[in-house]
Amino acid sequence: MAVATLTLSLPTANAQSVDAPAPTQPPPVKERYLVSKFPDKPSLPASWTIPLDPLGYTAPGSIYLGARNALASLDFLDENHLLFTFRVPGLLHRESEKGDESTEREIRAVVLTLPQGAVAAEAQWTLHDRARYVWALKDGHFLLRDRNSLLESDATLALKPVLDFPGNLIWLDLDPGQRFLVTNSREPVAKPAKSPTDGSSSAESNSNQAGAPAVGSSSAGSGVASPATASADVSMDDDSDQNSAEPDMVVRILRRESGDVLLVSRVRSAVHLPINSEGYLENLRGGRAAEWVLNLSFFTGGSRMLGSVQSTCSPNDDFLSEDEILVTGCGSQGETKLVAMTTAGRTLWATQAPPTEIWPKLITASNGLRFAWETLDTDHSVNSYAPMAAEDIKEQSVTVFDAANGDIALVSPVSPILDAGGNVAISPSGRRVALLHGGAIQVFELPAPPALPTTPAKHSGH
Repeated sequence: MAVATLTLSLPTANAQSVDAPAPTQPPPVKERYLVSKFPDKPSLPASWTIPLDPLGYTAPGSIYLGARNALASLDFLDENHLLFTFRVPGLLHRESEKGDESTEREIRAVVLTLPQGAVAAEAQWTLHDRARYVWALKDGHFLLRDRNSLLESDATLALKPVLDFPGNLIWLDLDPGQRFLVTNSREPVAKPAKSPTDGSSSAESNSNQAGAPAVGSSSAGSGVASPATASADVSMDDDSDQNSAEPDMVVRILRRESGDVLLVSRVRSAVHLPINSEGYLENLRGGRAAEWVLNLSFFTGGSRMLGSVQSTCSPNDDFLSEDEILVTGCGSQGETKLVAMTTAGRTLWATQAPPTEIWPKLITASNGLRFAWETLDTDHSVNSYAPMAAEDIKEQSVTVFDAANGDIALVSPVSPILDAGGNVAISPSGRRVALLHGGAIQVFELPAPPALPTTPAKHSGH
């Protein structure tokens, strides 16, 4: 399969300016709980409570606060099964010549059946870094990331290798339909070999030196598919430091089932690239101050401007569903602005959070009808003039929104504080929310979320 080259247009100070579509009348900003008004308990009573002590869970110490280590994960596999994983405390490994034992950790995994909370399956995994490692899928399965490997499992917790990468896989995202993966992996830049006799091309030499199997082929006889490397399809940066010990980052868009690579590019740092089944989103500077234009670039070629938002910082985009986007921006006073808009360019609702809510995490129901917004809550605005210290964090809280209209369905503190998240889950239907709080997994049953507004027929590309 031919591999296309993806040119990422990251939002920087010299990003391309475009004329935005004519702005529509913005909806009123919705009321939102402020930090001083957050209750010391959930706004609704929990339907079920599953104690954590019998599962062997130990709350991490305050020493981890600020390190943003992924110390737990909580995910619905379906409406009646929760996957709960957490770090098992133990002795630190002595660092070896390879230098990876210092990040090695043991993770305990349990599958819990609702409503009783009975353990249906359990396992223990050895993982090798401190970043997020579990992504739930729609069909009762989940993906597990470790080093350069991506594995898949289900409620049995039996792991099956899926993909091996030429370098460490550090992050991944999925489109709302979960047909595609966006991966970030660290892979050294291969030096082009110059042949004094045959004059072979540097691209061919790069491909031979990388030594990576092609898409869909097996790696080292393991039967595990490996995505093609970027070396034969992406030109090297002439100003890159070939002698640097730090490998370059490679971002890919792949088909999840086959591992086929659609787009690939080398980048300077990890990229969050929001995609749906049609293409990927970029933020371009608009013609007015603090204006950003959302541009959807189609996989089939061409692009379309969806609309614009006002933000004093480079906004962050996420697809809540195939047809709805959540844009996270900044207000003039440092407050967080949330704007929900459709791929047809219609703004559905907008809201804002105070500047004392930081490091947000987004958790979305697989049907896109509800999402949770989790933040650390501090006692002052955090900026370059007032940096954050551990003692400034007063709590961690979560607000559950209806995606269609921005109404709030649940507000709650969560404890212990896990600054990398992993302590909030929403069921596939959006009707159940699970939280780690007060020494238990608390499960809430909510009314059915409202349906999303209908959208015009999609554009397949240009």
